[in-house]
Amino acid sequence: MDARRRTWFAGILSAAACVLIIATGNALAQEKPRYGGELVFPVPSEPPSYDAHREQTFGVIHPVAPHYNGLLRFDPNDPTGTKPVPDLAESWTVSSDGLVYTFKLRQGVKFHDGNEMTSKDVKASYDKIIFPPAGVVSDRKGQYSLVQAVEAPDPYTVVFRLKWPTVSFLGSLASPWNWIYRADILAKDPHWYETHVNGTGPFIFVEHVKGSHWVGKRNPDYWDKGKPYLDGYRALFINSSAAQVAAIRGERAHIQFRGFTPADRDTLKAALGDKITVAEAPWDCLLMVVPNQQKKPFGDKRVRRALTLALDRYAGSKALSRIAIVKEVAGVQVPGTPYATPPDELAKLAGYGKDINAARAEAKKLLKEAGAEGLSFTFTNRGVPMPYEPVAVWLIDQWRQVGITVKQEVVEAAAYYTTLKKGEFDVAMDFQCGYTVEPDLDLYKFTSRSKNPSNYGFYEDPVLDDLYEKQSRATDVEARKKFVRAFEKRLLDEEAHYLMTLQWHRIVPHSSKVKGWQITPSHYLNNMLDTVWLTDGPTN
Repeated sequence: MDARRRTWFAGILSAAACVLIIATGNALAQEKPRYGGELVFPVPSEPPSYDAHREQTFGVIHPVAPHYNGLLRFDPNDPTGTKPVPDLAESWTVSSDGLVYTFKLRQGVKFHDGNEMTSKDVKASYDKIIFPPAGVVSDRKGQYSLVQAVEAPDPYTVVFRLKWPTVSFLGSLASPWNWIYRADILAKDPHWYETHVNGTGPFIFVEHVKGSHWVGKRNPDYWDKGKPYLDGYRALFINSSAAQVAAIRGERAHIQFRGFTPADRDTLKAALGDKITVAEAPWDCLLMVVPNQQKKPFGDKRVRRALTLALDRYAGSKALSRIAIVKEVAGVQVPGTPYATPPDELAKLAGYGKDINAARAEAKKLLKEAGAEGLSFTFTNRGVPMPYEPVAVWLIDQWRQVGITVKQEVVEAAAYYTTLKKGEFDVAMDFQCGYTVEPDLDLYKFTSRSKNPSNYGFYEDPVLDDLYEKQSRATDVEARKKFVRAFEKRLLDEEAHYLMTLQWHRIVPHSSKVKGWQITPSHYLNNMLDTVWLTDGPTN
């Protein structure tokens, strides 16, 4: 499975990215890592909490991930970001029926507080994710609905028992969000990790100064001997895109792991020349519009369909791709990947047709039928400038052309998901950023609210839930495609629960001093920093 997926994903990487990946790989093969130095990088958002089990923002992953390990991870040298490899697990086996996964753990791994990591910690962490106790939020529990039980038969063995076989389970366990926490701490207070740090990772927590920075230092007792190479790292919380670019240009920071615009890339390259290395890749990220179905008139699917029919996605792609980190018109899967709907079929869905005048005429008719002519509402947007700001401006202009008046409300990034989780909005910007392209991972967000708390449409749709389970159980690719397409049609067309905008394109210009880091289609991967080193550090 892994070899096949790496092959197709490598095929959709841009030519420029492939050249950069090859060049970087050759350079790494010839260069010996150096020890020392502090990696400095801006982060456009602060963590709402420190607990990755309950959050879904890079504002947690980028500054906090270096303190933790997972059971598995994705190979940090793989440009496709699709190959699960051991992390705290040393090896694993799968039963012949595909229902039992048994993992052997590394021995002698210690948390930063000095306690040994064992199977009870892995079990407690996954129980918190999959079977969260009352009062504990897990944004990913729907992703693991196929898990029947997690067992720890001895201190260094963990067993996952599944309800049905699936081709995606190892990828699910390699999730960069599934940090392993201490069982004893969770037993005393399952909320402890929301405000504290204690992992097994390559860097030890030093301090978090809100509004300023996050600092980690090298873990001298890290279980992966010889790593990390850096003395430490410093994450700078900088919201402004211009200020982030200025930090890289002024050589006050080395890299921003999320991505910059094409114009920012060109500016940095022109200013710094060979001091800047540019890495590019497709980006498994998509901005979405979510109407709050608890509020009138958004419980009426005619209104939701009108909102999507008003959008000229194709003209938007041409205009926005020149100024923002968005590019392709997309459905529920990254364009060009195995389960993505071909463009001619996608064009049959509401809002994806090529005749925008006909689509907008239908939108006006639906609004009139629903008694929503002259509709006005507040659009709640996330306080991260790129690409939220330009996409919101485009959306508001598109809706204006069918007689809808929209006022934008921008909520600071750290508080944004509290607003969504509480349902304190009319219509909001949401996003779907995956860590690897896989229908099980990409579609679970849209299942019923009772199954998945990150469904901010607040709807129940048992038909969608059934289609999700059917595609997950399908082991034949063509059969699975049919279920994915049916899921997509119901989500985006028949019910218009969510409105997709444009797929992102990832561009990371960084200091040429930074070595050992590999771009992938996800900004959630390769943030542990254990493989990263700086050319101006002391010689190994």
